Order: sequence, then structure tokens, then C-alpha cells
Amino acid sequence: MIEPDITIQHRTEQFAIRVINTYTEINKVNHFNDAVVVISKQFLGSGASIGANLD
Repeated sequence: MIEPDITIQHRTEQFAIRVINTYTEINKVNHFNDAVVVISKQFLGSGASIGANLD
């Protein structure tokens, strides 16, 4: 549930942190699979860029 007093900047920061943590976990398990590595890098880039696109 979204707290009404949280700013969009804080929400995007928290989202980026969750994306980075997910990327780390994916690569711990599937670091040997080339397709997973490529897709996870795309996921990391697009998920972490939301804060940059906010301004």
C-alpha cells in the first residue's frame, strides 16, 4: 500500500533499490546463462533509469 505522504522521488528511489536487489539475486543464481545475463542487465538499466527520467 502506498503511503500518501511519500514523495515521488522517494518512491522511485525505493523502486530502484528493489530493482538492484532483484538484479543481484538473479545473477547469483543464473550467472552462467547468457540470455539471463543480457535480460537482467536490460532490467537493471530500465528499472534504475526511472529516477533519471523523473526530472
